[in-house]
Amino acid sequence: MVEAIYDVIVVGGGHAGTEAALAAANMGARTLLLTIHLDTIGWMSCNPSIGGSAKGHLVREIDALGGAMGKLIDQTAIQIRLLNDSKGPAVHALRAQADKKRYAWTIQHILENTPNLHVKQAMVEGILIQGDKIQGVQTQFGTQYYSKTVVLTTGTFLGARLITGENITEGGRAGEKAAMRLSTSLTELGFRLGRLKTGTPPRLDARTIDFSQTSVQMGSETPLYFSFENLDTPLSSPLNQGGQRGVNEESKPLGLSVANWLKEPPHPVYPIPQQTAWRPQMPCYLVHTAPETHDIIRNNLHRAPMYTGVIEGIGPRYCPSIEDKIVRFAHKESHQMFLEPEGWQTTEVYLQGANTSLPYDVQVQLVRSIPSLENVEIVRTGYAVEYDYVQPDQLKSSLETKHVEGLFHAGQINGTTGYEEAAAQGLMAGLNAALKAQGKSPLILGRDQAYIGVLIDDLVTQEHSEPYRQMTSRAEYRLLLRHDNADLRLSPLGYDVGLISRARYDAVEIKRQAMTAEIARLEATNLSPTNGLNEKLAEFGLPPIPNGSNAAQLLRRPEVTYTMIQAISPAPQPISEAVAEQVNTEIKFAGYISKQQEQVERMRRLEHKAIPADFDYAPITGLRNEARQKLIRFQPATVGQAGRIAGVNPADISLLLVHLERWGHRK
Repeated sequence: MVEAIYDVIVVGGGHAGTEAALAAANMGARTLLLTIHLDTIGWMSCNPSIGGSAKGHLVREIDALGGAMGKLIDQTAIQIRLLNDSKGPAVHALRAQADKKRYAWTIQHILENTPNLHVKQAMVEGILIQGDKIQGVQTQFGTQYYSKTVVLTTGTFLGARLITGENITEGGRAGEKAAMRLSTSLTELGFRLGRLKTGTPPRLDARTIDFSQTSVQMGSETPLYFSFENLDTPLSSPLNQGGQRGVNEESKPLGLSVANWLKEPPHPVYPIPQQTAWRPQMPCYLVHTAPETHDIIRNNLHRAPMYTGVIEGIGPRYCPSIEDKIVRFAHKESHQMFLEPEGWQTTEVYLQGANTSLPYDVQVQLVRSIPSLENVEIVRTGYAVEYDYVQPDQLKSSLETKHVEGLFHAGQINGTTGYEEAAAQGLMAGLNAALKAQGKSPLILGRDQAYIGVLIDDLVTQEHSEPYRQMTSRAEYRLLLRHDNADLRLSPLGYDVGLISRARYDAVEIKRQAMTAEIARLEATNLSPTNGLNEKLAEFGLPPIPNGSNAAQLLRRPEVTYTMIQAISPAPQPISEAVAEQVNTEIKFAGYISKQQEQVERMRRLEHKAIPADFDYAPITGLRNEARQKLIRFQPATVGQAGRIAGVNPADISLLLVHLERWGHRK
């Protein structure tokens, strides 16, 4: 039975699926979101947090392009902090703890009230194609939904099973079914699948924790937000008490009012609530494993699915299970863990750092061996989930599959891990699916434009044997891709595709103009020791300068801040904090930024040198067999992509360029 025809169908209601559906619908595409369970849309299956190193950059970029994640976490956070603030600006990143139930409830409310978007509960069991083009999907009820494009965001549900000790059940998340038949459908279409695993820790009852033995980790006393719109009009402002997305009349409501949420006190079982001037926050609590903890784990490795061969999939290297930590880092006497509250009105606590698939009785022993948790009660047992993924070298940079036109993949189906990586892919897959349905070219972000570009480029040009996690070290141009300038880099692109309002776009351009004007003013402002400059420097405890200088040169000194410059040579018009931050960074790091921009320009020729889809690598004389095999497998879209494939060296690229020229002449 054919139910309806759509422009975009999104399969899956996790962080990738929600961003994909919202992007497509907000661009005017008739969109359908199908999910196994409506009540768990947007659910935080693992850590109830958003952001962190590099991940915070992704969230800022999602927001800058017009996605929802940044605004969602701003509304539902119970704590927020700036990480790496003692280091350089390239690695500064926000991380926030979420009220996970409110996070999910808010995104569900948004989806239900978004024009052009239908949300339905059904399990997709098959992909419908005609030739090599997508036609739609079929559910377990036999219902067929036809569409110009389909976005698969199946998360950990594809052929999944849950593992706790000897207990193994089918499921993509505790209490939820797995999508078993969809894996078969994808295999029949010719896709190569792999097997990965991830895990969760036990959740604890806060009423049974001795918080007096913990170290308290407070949130920021300074207002911090992921969304650039909330930086302009904070959530605590009367202008934003209705939950508005931004500072202009064109912005759409984002869920419900935050006024009452921000007034709620922390749950009484938690000590030391943090009442900041801008919003109440809930602390997290640091604990450490004891030698007894390690002994318990070592004595039960024969029951650990990771070491008995029960688990076949590879887990994330940068988020190992507690049993893996004890084995790999046997020399360490203790490991730190964090007790993270899961919301304002719940006693459930997430034991961050204790991912495990050990049997339940062993989990009880190991958590009770940790100081402060001697009498703790486990309310949810930790488990591993093993699932299928589709090897991402079968994707184009638009996240459209090479095998089936109009079929897009996003999130953990591509072998990534993390809410932020999933949401970033979902946004790009959703907007590119909408663009394809509208007959337009895809939006492809370069490695020099965004961490999202780095993420997707890494997926489609590299071999992956473990879940992919974004890190700042993966971005060669990370000083250009700071979290503070994501709006300047990406909001014009979001505006072009229809995800950013004109008023928001104008606000970003006003910020850009103000920054440019202030930098020019500082470079043109000459300062002389004879006009009282040294006396002002002395007031700040700074040494005098013997010769004249312009204000920009003075600001480049490590000990000089923009606040000092403003006191010495104030701007004629007030400068916003966001503009001041940009001015300070652009001037202080001008030399490094210039070098990275030069690197980008040198690579631009290769990045834009396209390789035709029908290009034949077989006749290239002198090309090494390994390089030939890799190029045929990955089918890079540009010479720049080809150069990043493992096994392809500079000599191979030189040969490729020569043959591309000959190929062009033959055409």
